[in-house]
Amino acid sequence: MGDDAGRQPAKASGTYRIGGDLQVDRLGYGAMQLTGPGVWGDPRDPAEAVRVLRRAYELGVTFIDTADSYGPFVSELLIRQALHPYADDLVIATKAGLTRSGPGDWRPVGRPEYLRQQCELSLRHLGLESIGLYQLHRIDAKVPLADQLGELALLKQEGKIRHIGLSEVTVAQIEQARQITPIVSVQNLYNLADRSAEDVLDHCERNDLAFIPWFPIATGNLAKPGGPLDAISTDHGATPAQLALAWLLRRSPVVLPIPGTSSVAHLEENVAAAQVQLTDDEYAALAKAA
Repeated sequence: MGDDAGRQPAKASGTYRIGGDLQVDRLGYGAMQLTGPGVWGDPRDPAEAVRVLRRAYELGVTFIDTADSYGPFVSELLIRQALHPYADDLVIATKAGLTRSGPGDWRPVGRPEYLRQQCELSLRHLGLESIGLYQLHRIDAKVPLADQLGELALLKQEGKIRHIGLSEVTVAQIEQARQITPIVSVQNLYNLADRSAEDVLDHCERNDLAFIPWFPIATGNLAKPGGPLDAISTDHGATPAQLALAWLLRRSPVVLPIPGTSSVAHLEENVAAAQVQLTDDEYAALAKAA
């Protein structure tokens, strides 16, 4: 790693091959927070959003996660503005399947014609000929899963997407989906304070599927003065958020955390978490405390 780890701390997180062929540095960046309040509209400071994206790549981040619904489309357009033409080692993952009718409002729509339209729009907005990882943002209970994933499989066959992922699913749903088309990743809520998706992560590890925890730096009460994160923070000279990310990176080699932020300073703090090495005792203490 040498000098690269100093200039590009994300490299210290190690690598993972999504779908066996898309290599990324494990500590990524989630681009949801680049939009306006309620994940709606333009950011207050578009120039800072562009700086955040460029700085993320400078720091060694090669995996950026977004969605058509962030804005909607604001996040994807900012990514194109900041980073296009893309470096060969940069993987941009996006999603479709949640519609927006206003700030904070999210509604699943999985009709095949809608998913196809959104894929075509994401290709245009991102300036890509093929999307490396395309994720079904939510399963739409009103549409047969075979219809939803069948359309993504067709888009893959046409070369418009390379790999298919899922978001907010159970183990049973993952296995149902894998009967329809190959699945390479799962994105569920998971962090040190909320491990309700533990069984899904274990399933992903057993099957070598990337597990992308969203909301990865939530620490709950663990960071309170005198709490377990507080004590270890002092020992490491690291923030509770950095320890939460370091714990996730240690949790499993298939975990790809995607902390998001709209500020360069916060981004630099998050990425530095890749260099925090927890001891066995510290890792166990954090796991037990949560």
